[in-house]
Amino acid sequence: MSSAAPSPTPARRLPLAGVLRVGRPSDIWFKPALSVVVAVGVPNLTLLALGRLDLAMYTMAGSLCALYAHNLPYAARARALAWVVLGMLASLAVALVTASLTSSAVILVAVGALLAAAQKALCDATRIGPPGPVIFAFISSAALFTPQTLGQVPGHLALAAAAGTWAWLIGMAPGLVRPHGPERRAAVRALSAAAAYAEMFVEKSPAASAEATPTASPSLTLSPSPGRERARAVAAAAVHAAWQSLLATGARSEPRRALEGLVVRAEIALAAPADTDPARLRSWARDLRGRGPVPRVEPASAADELLGDELLGVEAERAAGRRPLADRLGPLLPLALRTALGCALAGYVSLALGVGRPYWALVTAASLYQANITLTWSRGVQRVVGNLVGVLLFAAVAPLAHLGPAALVLCCLAFNFGAEALISRNYWLGSICVTPMALLITEFTGFQQPGELMTDRIVDTVVGALVGFVAAVAVTNRRAGDRIENDLDTVERAREHAERLIAAERPGPRALEAARRRLTTALVELRATADAATGEWWQRAVPTERVLLAERAGHRTLATAVRRQGLHVLEGKRA
Repeated sequence: MSSAAPSPTPARRLPLAGVLRVGRPSDIWFKPALSVVVAVGVPNLTLLALGRLDLAMYTMAGSLCALYAHNLPYAARARALAWVVLGMLASLAVALVTASLTSSAVILVAVGALLAAAQKALCDATRIGPPGPVIFAFISSAALFTPQTLGQVPGHLALAAAAGTWAWLIGMAPGLVRPHGPERRAAVRALSAAAAYAEMFVEKSPAASAEATPTASPSLTLSPSPGRERARAVAAAAVHAAWQSLLATGARSEPRRALEGLVVRAEIALAAPADTDPARLRSWARDLRGRGPVPRVEPASAADELLGDELLGVEAERAAGRRPLADRLGPLLPLALRTALGCALAGYVSLALGVGRPYWALVTAASLYQANITLTWSRGVQRVVGNLVGVLLFAAVAPLAHLGPAALVLCCLAFNFGAEALISRNYWLGSICVTPMALLITEFTGFQQPGELMTDRIVDTVVGALVGFVAAVAVTNRRAGDRIENDLDTVERAREHAERLIAAERPGPRALEAARRRLTTALVELRATADAATGEWWQRAVPTERVLLAERAGHRTLATAVRRQGLHVLEGKRA
């Protein structure tokens, strides 16, 4: 390998085509939508009945925690939601104490920017999204500019804690009806992705079929194509996510064992796609979407049955654990710095322009920052378009909301539902509902002039988006290239270790399974890192060819490992 450092990649053309394209909704869009309506509605209606709607901002801090962790199994969701509520209370406490100690807008913006940076880093490190750090930034920034005394802080935090507890209960309630719902959905995604990958081999020409040998994986004999490479990466990530979901469920109940068997079939399909019946995988996926029992997998052969038993030995992965939080935070330092700089500058520019609510510009900047500059640009376009349309929607709804406090609360609840119903189709659609909701929330303390609110929102949106993107360009993420090199080394080490075990005469069953899991995780991480680095500016050129070669070699090793496990177990049974 040459020692000469690759030349930095120049600024790439920023995309416009497709940025506003409307996609398919999330398969669980209604869950966060309904959860947030109940979590926000009960406290707000209670405050309305008590005549204290001015306290709604504090209860909403806890209520909005109901937006998180809907993809997690309930055992993991209980822990994750508890940490979300604690994180929200910590952010709110810092904001309220700061607001009670100073009224200096310069200091308040600085604290808000630092909070936003910390929230961004922690949410990305723990992968708690969606909706990620933007909800934390919205609440803490608004609280910073809410005047109060130090003596009021404990009471306001108690309101937030009570609403957070209510949100936790709302998030956990579906588990009483469908306790394995998240794991079922994860298995559906794995089966569907594996079926899509296998279909690419079913549709190949007869001549290509004749080239494949019965003992070698078709992926070794057929020339890889970009479409197959992408489909394989997507399927591998879906299978990996399904195992992570199953590992987080705790005790291995009968439904979980059945789900493990289905994910095993998806995993085997990745190893031998031409020998897989995609229709059967999709049939299992359809059955899982319903409320009936989890389909039981009938093994096609004795070897498949033994292989399934072998692949179910995944509990060893728990012992490996996750990387320490400090190690996960290190690569995120450039993104945290971008967030701090962008939010601070956006707030200060808003102050210089005389806008009365600089925290809107701060939150706009905080909402932009994604894994790379290209994605940040796309999010900026979506945010601006959605906010501008949302301001027009607010103008139309304001007369209705101003009919009274009850109308105001009901309008906010409707926009809460609309935001979650639309945001998975495209961020700008969700922003159309988020914008009027944010404007109406400011009126919980008293009705205001719509024209002034609309003007402030438009100015802060444009300022936050422009200044935030400039900060993203100014703060380069050179670590993206380093992460690719590190991930390539990790994949190579994991692959070599797995191949040594494969070559052994009688490898330990747990050792081979652990090695295969480690290689799978390394490949998924490599693909995510490469995708993020591809959209970054001013860094070393992405070694695309090396990444593709590493992925192909890794997946060949995974296919060989699956076959080796099946043969090993079958031989052991015969012995």
